[in-house]
Amino acid sequence: MNNAMNNAVYYDAQVTDDVRRQMLFDGQLFVYSPRKSSLAFIEFAKRLIQEAFAPHDPETAQYHLPVETYAEVLGKLKPQFIHHQESKRHIQSLLGELGCDLEKTYFDVPKMRSSTSDNYLTTGIAYAWHPHRDTWYSAPMFQINWWIPIYDVRADNAMAFHPGYWNRPVSNTSKGYNYYLWNQQHRGGHVAQFIKEDPRPLPRPSEPLQLDPQIRLIVPAGGIILFSAAQMHSSVPNTSGKTRFSIDFRVVHMDDAITRRGAPRVDEECTGTTMRDYIRGTDYSHIPAYVVALFDDDTGSAGKLVYDPRATPSR
Repeated sequence: MNNAMNNAVYYDAQVTDDVRRQMLFDGQLFVYSPRKSSLAFIEFAKRLIQEAFAPHDPETAQYHLPVETYAEVLGKLKPQFIHHQESKRHIQSLLGELGCDLEKTYFDVPKMRSSTSDNYLTTGIAYAWHPHRDTWYSAPMFQINWWIPIYDVRADNAMAFHPGYWNRPVSNTSKGYNYYLWNQQHRGGHVAQFIKEDPRPLPRPSEPLQLDPQIRLIVPAGGIILFSAAQMHSSVPNTSGKTRFSIDFRVVHMDDAITRRGAPRVDEECTGTTMRDYIRGTDYSHIPAYVVALFDDDTGSAGKLVYDPRATPSR
């Protein structure tokens, strides 16, 4: 498909989830105004954030805390949010409100992201993301990413999409990434210790990229952005004077998995699969083993098939 055809952004589109997923697999972007469920989700997240940073304003707490203390706060806050049962219930409500079939829709645990201003903390627990595709990190080609700002965002602390690289191969380091080794070696509470540099083998481009033109979608707190895991995207360098907090989670649909429908594969060389991480929107059951096997390889013995937060503190 021509790259020029993949710049469309659909706002509050009245389409079915089946149609929406196919359009996302074709490189389109979807934006939804705040919904009752998304507003409830961010209010829950805000309560946790405010409690963690009290008495400071979370958006400006970075100016009042040593970076080591700030990282310690995030190191406790983020796992609390990720593994809270309330977080799962909010995702269920949001998926249902936006027309997803919860019997066939599976999601992973939501992540709370933070992007501090002016290079205060850009590694480890508050990693500032370089341009990448999630499919370089062993995500299936039919994964859909959901992104929600917890506080209002601006053009100078948002997320950027780089549509010129849709369906265009980029030299990258994903060949050295195995998801099972990642689970075994690079997840856990030690991530908060990476204050000055981040030694983790995070797949990235190995050639210079032309990041313009780029798309920055500015939505209010509780607004929702949907995009394919194959979209090239990055964190905008934050110069806003405020820390950005956001929620993201990933979704796959059983029909897409079985029929192998998804975005085009162009430059992914990673191994392993995240398919064991997703849970069904109704009862939190995992994807059946016979479906996981469609996407697995023989690298499982090298690490951990599934990350267990009970064994080590989560990031």
